[in-house]
Amino acid sequence: MPIHSEPHSTSSFRKGLLPKVLVSIFIIAALGGLSGYLTMTGEGSWYQEINKPIFTPPNWVFGPAWLTLYILLGIAFGRIWQITALSRYPIVKKYAALGLKIFAIHFVLQLAWTPVFFGLESPGWGLIIIVILLGLIIYLIKHFFRLDRFAGFALIPYFAWVTFATILNIAIYLLN
Repeated sequence: MPIHSEPHSTSSFRKGLLPKVLVSIFIIAALGGLSGYLTMTGEGSWYQEINKPIFTPPNWVFGPAWLTLYILLGIAFGRIWQITALSRYPIVKKYAALGLKIFAIHFVLQLAWTPVFFGLESPGWGLIIIVILLGLIIYLIKHFFRLDRFAGFALIPYFAWVTFATILNIAIYLLN
């Protein structure tokens, strides 16, 4: 059951939405890209040398996949940010603001996984982080969906990818 009672197709909702979405995409992609860049692996690195399951995607898949997911995350965040900014109802404003806070916590964990897994070379600690992250993504989907269906649906590919990454992380942990 949606918590919002204001239509998101109104001109007042659309006005100002694009800048929020673009800023969100830029910040999320920049931070995500920085996290990946700082822990980039190459020939002879720890990651290249460890045992990996047969279903491990080739390295070139990760960049485009994450860029697509960061765009979707930015769209979802921007839409909830717009709801927070425009809602006339204090309960909706408060609920949307909580969603943004949970998103920020989740994103810190998202950013932490890469340096922990690759930088510290720790699939075990990475697994702990990614399982918590997965739980927060489920919570975010439900929370965002109550505010804006589009924002909730935008997180589903991210959930699918992190679920796959969790399975991959488990397999790497068990193989090494």
